[in-house]
Amino acid sequence: MIPVRLVLADDHEIMRVGLRSLLENQFNWSVVGEAIDGEEAVEMVLSLKPDVALLDIAMPKISGLEAARQILLQVPRTKILLLSAHDSTQVIADVLDSGAKGYVLKSDAARDLVAAVQALHSNQTFFTPKVADLVLSRHMKRVQDQADRDKKH
Repeated sequence: MIPVRLVLADDHEIMRVGLRSLLENQFNWSVVGEAIDGEEAVEMVLSLKPDVALLDIAMPKISGLEAARQILLQVPRTKILLLSAHDSTQVIADVLDSGAKGYVLKSDAARDLVAAVQALHSNQTFFTPKVADLVLSRHMKRVQDQADRDKKH
C-alpha cells in the first residue's frame, strides 16, 4: 500500500485521538500533525505538506471551510476531507464551494473514513451516502428549476 501522510484538525481532543487511532491502524499511513484550530491547521499543512488534511468544519479562529480554501491556494496537491456533525444542504454547498474533495459526517467516520482517505489519495472524491443523496437532490432540484424556467420562456 502506498504511504499516506495526514494532518488532523479538530478542536476536540477525543475526536483527534479517535481519528488518529482509526487512521494509523492502516498499513503505511501516518498522522504527521494535529491541529486544534483552523489557523494552526493551515500553518501545519503549509509546513508539513501532507497528502490529505482532515478538517473539522467548525473550529476556532478560522473554520475548516476557510482553512480548506487557504490550504488549496497554497498547497494544491494536499487533498482536503471535511468532517462535520451537520448535513444540511447549505453545509454541503459550502463544502463543495470550498474546493474540498470529500465530506464525511462524524456519525459515519468509523465506517467511511478509511475509504474516504483512500479515495482522495487516489484523486477521487468521497461523500458519505447521506451526503451524496443530498448532493444529488440539490442537483436534481437545480435541473428541475431550470426545466421549469425553460418552459416559461
